Amino acid sequence: MQENVIVRKKYLDKLIPFIGKQLIKVLTGQRRVGKSYVLKQVMLYISETDSEANIIYINKEDLGFSGIKSADDLNEYVIQNTLAGRMNYVFIDEIQEIEEFENALRSLLLSPHYDLYVTGSNANLLSGELATYLSGRYIEIGVLGLSYPEFLDFQKIDNNQSSMMMFLKYGGLPYLKHLDLSDEIVFGYLKGIYSSIIYRDVIMRQDIRSSAFLENLVVFLADNIGQLFSAKKISDYLKSQKTNIATSQIIHYLTHLSNAFLIHKVHRYDIVGKRIFDIGGKFYFEDLGLRNAIFQYKVADMGKIMENAVYHHLKYNDFEVNIGQIGANEIDFVARRKGETRYVQVSYLLHDETTIAREFGNLEKIKDNYPKMVISMDDFSGSTFKGIQHINLRDFLSKSDWG
Repeated sequence: MQENVIVRKKYLDKLIPFIGKQLIKVLTGQRRVGKSYVLKQVMLYISETDSEANIIYINKEDLGFSGIKSADDLNEYVIQNTLAGRMNYVFIDEIQEIEEFENALRSLLLSPHYDLYVTGSNANLLSGELATYLSGRYIEIGVLGLSYPEFLDFQKIDNNQSSMMMFLKYGGLPYLKHLDLSDEIVFGYLKGIYSSIIYRDVIMRQDIRSSAFLENLVVFLADNIGQLFSAKKISDYLKSQKTNIATSQIIHYLTHLSNAFLIHKVHRYDIVGKRIFDIGGKFYFEDLGLRNAIFQYKVADMGKIMENAVYHHLKYNDFEVNIGQIGANEIDFVARRKGETRYVQVSYLLHDETTIAREFGNLEKIKDNYPKMVISMDDFSGSTFKGIQHINLRDFLSKSDWG
């Protein structure tokens, strides 16, 4: 274990109440967002609080564990490394690489001498048979890339406009703290991560034959952040590019990309009728750095990039997020948490009366009393407009609660 682990307190606080309990702790999220960091900080916490702890760590991305391929292999390895008369804390990184791993977990869970922690990079990790086998015996915690305050902490830099622009450009993968933050070095690293996600977690896992089309689809999504569209709209676009593929196939590809946590689909929500629409939605990237590595970063896209950053920050702070619909008008985000709601509009700059009227006007149409806010890059004259709050993007990203 590395000793210089920077604690991500948010996730440690979520896990501490379950340490020592006969529940499997499952951490899910995109590759390289920091799931291994979280495991290591839990291991360090346990080592400090239980002097008799026996920690068994398996990392399926380490060739040293390549021999563990099946549930039987996993079970045998754990038993061989078990110490009698102690609590054995078992940590398994990227468990989806082990065939029928759920059988081993179910067996180990029968003993009170094991405390189990696993990570996975696929949203289907807890679907199907695993959910049936382990129903009621696991908790799932989604891990996201670094928030802006965490990025500042990892990089050991001050909170200023230059730092925020660096965050919007390079994203929040934790390993960036080991790299010089230059385009050549960072984007080179991120392109490697992107390729690993596409080929290991999508193409190989789903046996996809048309890899060129899949990557074109990702580029299309990167160019259309924040745009409402359906699979048919994507299909029509690809036909205009001389690519002919069925809409149903596109839906499958989008599902695979979402399951790998590369993108997140956000559904529309009828604010008046309080229901989720089945058709239409938006896609946002888990990590802006990956988006910018595969689709050239440019200031002209700043509105899209800001919207993606706001979405990520809301999700990081445990909000359930939808796209708001009120009549013919759209609200960028309806964010709900613990029975409370926030309505959020994102605008690059509030530079003219038309933009101000549009961004604040849509929020004015919502008649309930939950907080409403407009987030922009500039400093609007006055902190409110007709009672609706204005927040500068850097201020928004620096906080965990608003309103």
